[in-house]
Amino acid sequence: MSQVEGRTRFFAGKALRYGITLVIILTINFAIPRAMPGDPMINLLGDEAVRIDSQMLDELRAQYGLDRPVQDQYIEYVLGAGRLDFGYSIHKNLKVTDLIYDRLFWTLVLIFPSIAIGGLLALVLGALAGFRHGSKVDRLLTGTSILMYTCPSFLFAMIVVTIFSFHLGWFPLGNISSGKTQGFAYLLDIGWHLFLPVAILATFEAAYIFLVVRNSITQIMGEYFIFVAKAKGLPSRVIELRHVMRNVLPQFISIMALNFGFTVSGALIIEIVFSLNGMGTLIYDAVMSRDYPVLQGAFVFLTIFILAANFLADVLYGIVDPRIGDSTNAGKRI
Repeated sequence: MSQVEGRTRFFAGKALRYGITLVIILTINFAIPRAMPGDPMINLLGDEAVRIDSQMLDELRAQYGLDRPVQDQYIEYVLGAGRLDFGYSIHKNLKVTDLIYDRLFWTLVLIFPSIAIGGLLALVLGALAGFRHGSKVDRLLTGTSILMYTCPSFLFAMIVVTIFSFHLGWFPLGNISSGKTQGFAYLLDIGWHLFLPVAILATFEAAYIFLVVRNSITQIMGEYFIFVAKAKGLPSRVIELRHVMRNVLPQFISIMALNFGFTVSGALIIEIVFSLNGMGTLIYDAVMSRDYPVLQGAFVFLTIFILAANFLADVLYGIVDPRIGDSTNAGKRI
C-alpha cells in the first residue's frame, strides 16, 4: 500500500469516526430535555405554566411539535440541525440561529487569539524548560504552570478583574466595548476590553500545553537517536530544531486540538465573569429561562466547531507525521 493510499484511508477513517460522534452527540442533545420527568411544555414554561389554560398548552405543544411521536420529532430535529435551523427561542421569540450568529462571533474573537497566543507561549516556554531540564528556569516555569493549571479559571478571572479593573482601573469591568467610538478607535476599544479575558484564557491554554511540550522534549532528549546525533557532532541548535522539535510538533498539534474543547468551555465561563455578549452569556440566560431550543442550538454549534477543530488537527497530524500512511510502520502506530 502506497503512502498516498495510507493517508487517504487514515483521513477517511477519521472522517467516519467524527461523523458517528456527531450523530451520537445530536442524539444525546435531543434526548436530554425530553428525558426530564413531567410534561416537556410545562418544563419549558416553568412557573408560567400555571397561568395558562390547557387549550393554550395544547396549541403550544403543537407549535413546537411536542404532540408528535418521538421518532418524528427526532427526524425533524436532525433535518433541522442539518440546515442549522433550530426554530425559535421560547422566551425571546427570535430565531435561534440568528441569536447564535450574533453571539458566536464574539466568542470566536475571544477564543482564537487566546488559542494562538497560548499555544505559541506554551511552545516557546516548553522548549526553553525542556532543553534546560533541571535548571532554575525549568523549575520556575514548571511550578508556575502547575499552579495556574490547578487554579479554577473563574476564580483567577475574578481575582484579576478585581485587581486590575476594580481597584486599579486599568481595564474595563466588562462588556465588549464602551459604544462611544468608531473606526480604528472602535477596534482599539474592543482590544482594550478583551485584553484581560484573552490574557486569562491564553494563560490557562499555555499552562497545560506547556507541561506536555516540556515533558515531550525531556523524553525525546533521552532517546537513542539523539545520542547518535550528538555522537556525529551535530550542533545543538540543529539537534533541537530538526530532531527534537520535529518530533514534538505532532503531539503539540494533537494536544492543541484536544484542548480546544476545554478552551471553549473556559471561554464561556470567562464571558460570564466579564459580562461579554458571547455564547457563554447566551447559554447562561437560556439555562436560567429554560429556553431549550436555544440550548440545543448552542450545543450543536459548539459541537460542530470542536469536532471541526479536532478533525483539522488530525489532518495536520497526518501531514506532519511521516509515519502516517507508511506501510512499514503501519503495525507500529497506536
